[in-house]
Amino acid sequence: MDNKERLKRDLINIIKDLGFDSSLGEAVALNLGSEKTMSRMIGYLLNVRPKSEELIVDEMLAIMEDRKRWIAKKEAEYSNAKYNELLERGLPEYEDGDEEE
Repeated sequence: MDNKERLKRDLINIIKDLGFDSSLGEAVALNLGSEKTMSRMIGYLLNVRPKSEELIVDEMLAIMEDRKRWIAKKEAEYSNAKYNELLERGLPEYEDGDEEE
C-alpha cells in the first residue's frame, strides 16, 4: 500500500472514529486527492475534533482553496520567470524561409 492509500484509509478511519459515516471520509479523501492535503486534513481532524459534518466539509473546502491558490501562484511564478527570460534574451532570430506564416 502506497502512502496516498494509507493516508486515505487513515482519513476515513478518523472520520469514522469521530462518529461520522465512512462515506463522508471517502468523499473528503476523493476531493482532497493529494497526500499533502489529506495530511493537512488529518491534522485538523485530530486537533480540532469537529462535531459536525459541516465543519469537516468547510475545512475540506478551505484546504482545497488553499491548494488552488498555491497552484495558481506557482503557475504565475513560472510564467513570470519565462517572461523575464524572454526580456533578457529577446525573441529568437529567424533566417529567411524559417518564419512561420
